[in-house]
Amino acid sequence: GVGTGSSSSSSPVAPSRQGKKAMTGYFSPEMSFAMHMTARKHGMSLQDAMAEAFNDWLRKMGESPVGK
Repeated sequence: GVGTGSSSSSSPVAPSRQGKKAMTGYFSPEMSFAMHMTARKHGMSLQDAMAEAFNDWLRKMGESPVGK
């Protein structure tokens, strides 16, 4: 089914998405713009910027970061 990562899915999974799970959220246009522009300014993808932010938050909460 969709999003389950099963091989019965009708569309192939991109190699960069294999073994990964989508996490989404809804933010203001200003937040979206700021995140995209700041990531680009620092030569990062939004995906990498979000992974860094999530790992920083995990550390703040006393948890171990888990990578990308």
